[in-house]
Amino acid sequence: MLYYNRLGKISLEKIVEKMSHAVADCFSIKERGYIREGYFADLVVADLNAPFTVGKENILYKCGWSPFEQAGEGGAPFNFPASITHTFVSGHLVYGNGQWDESKKGERLLFER
Repeated sequence: MLYYNRLGKISLEKIVEKMSHAVADCFSIKERGYIREGYFADLVVADLNAPFTVGKENILYKCGWSPFEQAGEGGAPFNFPASITHTFVSGHLVYGNGQWDESKKGERLLFER
């Protein structure tokens, strides 16, 4: 989505709405999808000034490959316009500056249905 933001096709605010708020609202997920007191902090921090090119040396998938390895022009690796620097799951930092912390797993989602 940040790729389309860079092209001017979608705002950062609309990305947050579509990928966080709308998902939580659509599926009635309890206490997620918003930055609010009492809600679980599921957040991704991106550096919009640090492009990222997918390659075998930086793939973090457990399977060891990515469709983005050849998704660029002419089968070249895809160039993302931003890099993920931190990821929080339920308020716990699970990824930060290239380091993983798997000591705490995510929590089960609850639904308000």
